[in-house]
Amino acid sequence: MTTRHPGLSDDDVNRLRDALAAAGYTVDGVRDLLGARAAAALDRNETTPGLLATAADGSALAALTRLWSLQAPVRRSALEAVLPVDALLAGGILATSGDGDSLRAVVDVRPYADDVGDWWVVADLTPGMDGHRAPIPEDHVLGLNAASSTLAQLTVRRPAGRALDLGTGCGVQALHLARHCEQIVSTDVNPRALALAALTARLNGIDLDLRRGSLFEPVDGERFDLIATNPPFVVSPGGSHVYRDGGLSGDEISRRVMVDGAARLADGGILQSLANWMHVRGQTWQERVGAWAAATGCDAWVIQREVEDPAEYVELWLRDSGDLGGPSYRERYEAWLRWFDDNDVDGVGFGWVALRRSGAADPAVRMEEWAHAVEQPLGPEIGAWFDRADTLRSDDAALLASRLTVAGHVVQEQIGQPGEEDPEHIVLRQHRGLLRAVDAGTAEAGFVGACDGTLPVGVIVDALAAVLSVDAGELRADLLPRVRDLVRDGFLLP
Repeated sequence: MTTRHPGLSDDDVNRLRDALAAAGYTVDGVRDLLGARAAAALDRNETTPGLLATAADGSALAALTRLWSLQAPVRRSALEAVLPVDALLAGGILATSGDGDSLRAVVDVRPYADDVGDWWVVADLTPGMDGHRAPIPEDHVLGLNAASSTLAQLTVRRPAGRALDLGTGCGVQALHLARHCEQIVSTDVNPRALALAALTARLNGIDLDLRRGSLFEPVDGERFDLIATNPPFVVSPGGSHVYRDGGLSGDEISRRVMVDGAARLADGGILQSLANWMHVRGQTWQERVGAWAAATGCDAWVIQREVEDPAEYVELWLRDSGDLGGPSYRERYEAWLRWFDDNDVDGVGFGWVALRRSGAADPAVRMEEWAHAVEQPLGPEIGAWFDRADTLRSDDAALLASRLTVAGHVVQEQIGQPGEEDPEHIVLRQHRGLLRAVDAGTAEAGFVGACDGTLPVGVIVDALAAVLSVDAGELRADLLPRVRDLVRDGFLLP
């Protein structure tokens, strides 16, 4: 592995930060500069519309956008009016290009933001721009991408003491954690990742405890209130790209993150991870991942978002590493596919894992498939799911004595033929979170409609029994399991 570690002094970092801010080099600033067409093309890794849009623009923002966002050479004189060029050249951030009159980026400095404010992320340049493909270095550090954005939106954003950013990469998750956590430990096995994450943190004025090591080795014996990780979960016989290959066979990385990570959680602590798992013939994915969850002793909510067949999966990751069309493409493809066949793998699942160390003797464990749209950020819903799991551990007597309200985003839809007095179907639909929709019978719909927080559940059920002319005890037996489902799924709130 190479050791291409860029570096800047504290003074140089401050000068760079001031220059980026003065130029308005932010997410909104770049998008406004490029316009909708060029910004959308850049999201697809196409730079031609952006280069056209900025060709005649002599502003500082245009120079920085062409240099980093569009990865194009920029005249040195234009950059010297904006940036501490000599320091960036010496620090390995920039290099000379062509005849020496232009400079090019060696690493990416990209604007990033959340609802609170703006950041800048330092990472390796985005591969595959404008369709160019080349093998990716083994120590490549990914920048902003869909996976890191997904994890950031899934993470529960409640105030926390100690947080672990496992496999920090360029430090994206650490930026988010700094908004609500007192102390952040960021780890990575890749020295280059730690160097770039350190620059990201310094550029944004964030203190990180950076440690090198594999998985949980750097934090042995320590406990955390929150662990957020997008680990190198690619299912393979073993690969060499540290940003995606964990060096362990199959889906062992995903299993270890769950089981070993749970052991590093403080009481009430939450672990959230993206993961891949194998679909092995003769075993459902729920059985496989459910066994991992059971070994944690934690409340667990695992959502499978999609499944790819082995051939599609291999093609995806060979394209990702720039091997498509290369001399070893067919050989690697065949070896990987044979490994899947030899291990009875007929699919690979991708999904989201959330664990909480509740201390309960009967942990709540849910394994579900949900390939439908969701409303991000989903972090608040995940936190609320764990809260509701605590509520649902009570017995039926406690549930009957409780008061419930309908979530404000839930609506009731009645479906039937025009002119008919009674609907064929009553549907309860969410407009937040997982956007679930469930059929409701007459009793369920009547019960939900009466849940305004003023009457206990038992009183509402007894009143319904009288209205429907049914036995109250039988209605309780029929309705309470369904009420538990509606609370678990967030239609009804304690």
